[in-house]
Amino acid sequence: MANEAMTIDAALKARISIRAFTSAPVAEETVAEILEIARFAPSGGNLQPWKVIAVAGAAREAVIALGLKTVQANPLGEAEERPIYPKPLGEPYRTRRYEIGEAMYEKLGVARDDKAARLLWLSENYRFFGAPVGLFFVIDRSMGHGQWAHLGMFMQSIALAAAARGLGTCMQEAWAMARKSLHAHFSLPENEILYCGMALGHPDWAAPVNSLRSERAALAEIATFQGF
Repeated sequence: MANEAMTIDAALKARISIRAFTSAPVAEETVAEILEIARFAPSGGNLQPWKVIAVAGAAREAVIALGLKTVQANPLGEAEERPIYPKPLGEPYRTRRYEIGEAMYEKLGVARDDKAARLLWLSENYRFFGAPVGLFFVIDRSMGHGQWAHLGMFMQSIALAAAARGLGTCMQEAWAMARKSLHAHFSLPENEILYCGMALGHPDWAAPVNSLRSERAALAEIATFQGF
């Protein structure tokens, strides 16, 4: 049940990318409850251009095996028309991405030049970082950037609803590396495309990586106020 005392402000601050979960299961009823409330996320034109595939148990194990097999065969991922990041990635975005990556590896105790350890950690994405539930998000290929933004709002709503229930999430664009294989695995029609995954479960707060808090740009960097 949701923590009724948690305000929206508190949920926004509590939500972080959890990268270590306990083995405690999450009931199907709880996942359904989270998705039920997230349905009320904003949707331009009320298109609601999202579909969700929730996996647990044997279904989760199957996609883990598929993800690991895919990236082991091709560490650069499957060729795709929707890359995770633009190339080249300009500033200040490149620096922000670099800094959070280095901060994460510091928490993990992984040296900068230890490529083997970094690749091993990358593979944890395809195990949902130990989370018992994985969510995959699907959208119609005909949708434009506006509708992709609305899908993001739906995902944020799921993350906040999970946080309000004492659960953690990690939005995982890494699953886009196996997008084509997952498309076939889930028997998606040609007009649909899988965007990304999300790990869902109980955070392991003893894991050092879950103490990572990423810096956010100052308000002055992202906002201007006119006419006040």
